[in-house]
Amino acid sequence: MDGVDGRTGSNAERVCLVPWAEGDLWLLRRTNSPEMTAHLGGPESEERLLGRHRRYTELRAGRMYRVARVDGGETVGSIGHRRRVWRGAEVWEAGWAMLPESRRRGLAARAARAVVDVARAAGPHRYLHAFPGVGHAASNAVCRRAGFTLLGQADFEYPKGHRIRSNDWRVDLDKGD
Repeated sequence: MDGVDGRTGSNAERVCLVPWAEGDLWLLRRTNSPEMTAHLGGPESEERLLGRHRRYTELRAGRMYRVARVDGGETVGSIGHRRRVWRGAEVWEAGWAMLPESRRRGLAARAARAVVDVARAAGPHRYLHAFPGVGHAASNAVCRRAGFTLLGQADFEYPKGHRIRSNDWRVDLDKGD
């Protein structure tokens, strides 16, 4: 399986980041439930999902991945990074969605650490940010466990037409581990 390997300790489940492909639309559909999109304004229409899938497969400034367990290849979620302008500077922005049956096992934090490595290698931006909603305890915990630093809160429109209050988490990509 091609991809980036994220590991923590010898007994931890390992994950692999597999570049997003045409056959991964099913994963967007699985993560489009009311439960999984509660912090993002709710489920998207099929038309919007198809547009998102197209953007994921064609992304040039960054990359989306399917997150899979190394032992067996079971898909556990998605993660990626993309370029964005934040407070006047170009940065990388990370985002993820983990399937409900894969939660509470540390897989999202391992995938987030792997995407930090990918963003660091991709250059040219110094920072990788993540912007989970302030009330999204699980995603904020992923940021903390993956080594992001909390900078404060920010107002966001995501997806288009939906305002959210987010935490601004950041990793300095110039500081290697």
